Amino acid sequence: MEHLQPFLTSKTFFNTLTKPIGPICNIDCAYCFYLEKTKLYPQTKSFKMNEDVLEQYVCQYIAGQPADTPEITFGWQGGEPTLMGIPFFQSALKFQKKYDRLGMKIHNSIQTNGTLLNDDWGLFFHDNNFLLGISIDGPEAIHDHFRYDKKRRGTFRQVMRGLEICQKYKVEFNTLTVVQSHNGEHPVQIYDFLKEIGSTFFQFIPIVEHAYHRLMAPRLDGMIYPSKENALESNISVNERSTGPEQWGRFLNKTFDRWLKKEDIGKIFVRDFDLRLSMVMGMPSSSCVNAQTCGRESAIEHNGDLYSCDHYVHEDYLLGNIKQQSLAEMMDSEQQIKFGNDKYETLPQFCLDCDYLKYCWGACPKDRIKKTPQGESGLHYLCEGYKAFYSHTEPYFQKMAECLRMGYFAEEWKNLAALKERVPHPKPLQKTTMKVGRNDLCRCGSGKKYKKCCGHE
Repeated sequence: MEHLQPFLTSKTFFNTLTKPIGPICNIDCAYCFYLEKTKLYPQTKSFKMNEDVLEQYVCQYIAGQPADTPEITFGWQGGEPTLMGIPFFQSALKFQKKYDRLGMKIHNSIQTNGTLLNDDWGLFFHDNNFLLGISIDGPEAIHDHFRYDKKRRGTFRQVMRGLEICQKYKVEFNTLTVVQSHNGEHPVQIYDFLKEIGSTFFQFIPIVEHAYHRLMAPRLDGMIYPSKENALESNISVNERSTGPEQWGRFLNKTFDRWLKKEDIGKIFVRDFDLRLSMVMGMPSSSCVNAQTCGRESAIEHNGDLYSCDHYVHEDYLLGNIKQQSLAEMMDSEQQIKFGNDKYETLPQFCLDCDYLKYCWGACPKDRIKKTPQGESGLHYLCEGYKAFYSHTEPYFQKMAECLRMGYFAEEWKNLAALKERVPHPKPLQKTTMKVGRNDLCRCGSGKKYKKCCGHE
């Protein structure tokens, strides 16, 4: 085994997305931004993380967290991480146990396309308490439009078999739905479908694919990384798969309306809605997309290379390699701190003056590719969609927040006036005995996930 780097501790908590097989995947989704990352390693024949790198990583990720960190999650992504096979993850668990810190809980989650799951995987995930994120874009015809295999055959049926494995072995799972130009027109159908297949926690990720621009040379991996300087020249266009700003706003609003109509508050948890409610409650965002600054969500490649973010896996954003520097040292480096602070410091005045700034903070910098009405660069491509969502839902979330502050559940927002008369002197809600998933919004009203609040042991 190679020499382990020193046990350095970061000043603040950080999260690292792990790419144990790099960009290698068994399917070929049309909009995937990560498949092209093979071009960063032209001489590499195998993208599988070896045991030396794995041990270095596990050791440093645990040791590098601040002393008072109660829990961490190893998030395994790709590519398709299940291509690594079960023995790899057994090794990861072995190293997690070896370098375990007293008082720290260690969790594991995998984002997977679900097509390779079988009984062996189901048993392994159940026995080791893995949380799975299953990527699925809607019913079969909608899902298969962009999510197909190497022969351009739809993957829906394989994904559903994988989901059945999760249900058979009682593996906890979330669903991740990529919202693009095609399925973006079917929010109600998608919402009902996700409920039907047994998902109770939805993540919706909008696709914004930058088209090549005549004033900008394409990067090595085919992505465009806009800076304030080159964005001044012109708006950067997007391709036909991208969801449009108005479409994104409609999708969120119609999904929200369906959530209300079906009375699914407290039953179905939608990440965008959880985040919004927690921020209305005055809590900081648990997602880097909606946080004031970023830079604490890095990405590690198969060989130990650490990048500022998984959307910035490019040579310009390479922080170093864990075989030469510790994770904590790289996360606290001037380069990474600047990367994180730039999210706020490069906001145009149009954003700083916006009534919804505290909910958005300019969203993800990678998609700040438009000009403001005043001609300033750095406006997020989906700005109008986010504004439409914030405007439409503001009255409802304010009422839900008020219910929570009074010690009631958010789903009682319709009865707010009566509740005010009933409780002249509100008391905080005590810990609930209701069954709540570890990634659900805690029913106590803190705005935190249950696992980080009342469910924390």
